[in-house]
Amino acid sequence: QVQLMESGGGLAQAGGSLRLSCAASESIFSIDAMGWYRQAPGMQRELVASITTGGITYVLPSVTGRFTISRDNAKNTVHLQMNSLKPEDTAVYYCYADLQYELKLGPGTQVTVSS
Repeated sequence: QVQLMESGGGLAQAGGSLRLSCAASESIFSIDAMGWYRQAPGMQRELVASITTGGITYVLPSVTGRFTISRDNAKNTVHLQMNSLKPEDTAVYYCYADLQYELKLGPGTQVTVSS
């Protein structure tokens, strides 16, 4: 079963940028939907962005224009470029793969945005 590992989280100032990466342990070519969830303390997990193997994307309205998702099937990676970060973007960000029978998540990477 595919394993996912996130990287690129950390501390950023408001207005700054971070680029999250998700590396899959095997080919993602056949995985239709991949993307990112986030969960802030005391909050429910929410879908931030997704991308299909055909390149169709969804981005959470509150981050539209600031976050961009991309996917490289040849390198088995998915990226989330986060610009103009806000303190409310602080959360643990999880890469996911929709395996149809299971929603596979990575262990998560912490993103903290200071004001």
